Amino acid sequence: MSEFTHFKDREDAGRQLARRLQHYADNPNVLVLGLPRGGVPVAYQVAHALRAPLDILLVRKLGLPGHEEYAMGAIAGGGIRVLQKNVLNQLHVSPAAVQEVIDRETQVIAQREHLYRDGTPALPLEGRIVIVVDDGLATGSTMRVAVEAVRRHQPARLVVAVPVGAPDACASIGAEVDEMVCLSAPMLFQAVSQWYADFGQTSDADVQDLLAKARQPDRAQEARAAGLATQFTR
Repeated sequence: MSEFTHFKDREDAGRQLARRLQHYADNPNVLVLGLPRGGVPVAYQVAHALRAPLDILLVRKLGLPGHEEYAMGAIAGGGIRVLQKNVLNQLHVSPAAVQEVIDRETQVIAQREHLYRDGTPALPLEGRIVIVVDDGLATGSTMRVAVEAVRRHQPARLVVAVPVGAPDACASIGAEVDEMVCLSAPMLFQAVSQWYADFGQTSDADVQDLLAKARQPDRAQEARAAGLATQFTR
């Protein structure tokens, strides 16, 4: 892993990440999962380069009450949660305050699941090679929940791929998955954003557009298949 890799933006990071994942290209059993919102532009580039389907995995960071930028854990759908107990104990965060944040973020997950999928069912994970992509790893709590959520679906192989991450986070996540790809793990890591020239916010509309673009080849293939079936039934 390079110590000094910087990225122009999330799209550039995704293209660079895809080059490290080329051994999965054109494998029909591969599925790429992006973590909304910021991980989706990265995952889109990976899926496009590997010619693999793209889906999302809804995970939410649990921010400390009054200091939401600092994580005290993360949750995913289905009641999966990871709490940083050392943080909760050191800052004396009450169970009631933690539950309040969990309830709020659970509602956000449900809302975004409806918004992003727009009636499209989640792609099956069982028996597949699942590559989970985010734009970076800081504490690793969000990715740890994502890994646990995917594991429950019994994939054949679980890969985590990020452009940049804190060395300890990349190492700890790497110990939990079949393959860990982190392009850069700088020792002086402070935040994911410092390794991007452009780290602008990814909007809900951006996520919807990328998911719709990723599904277009599938629709075109279905249309061609339907046309062939029509020809054979004439």
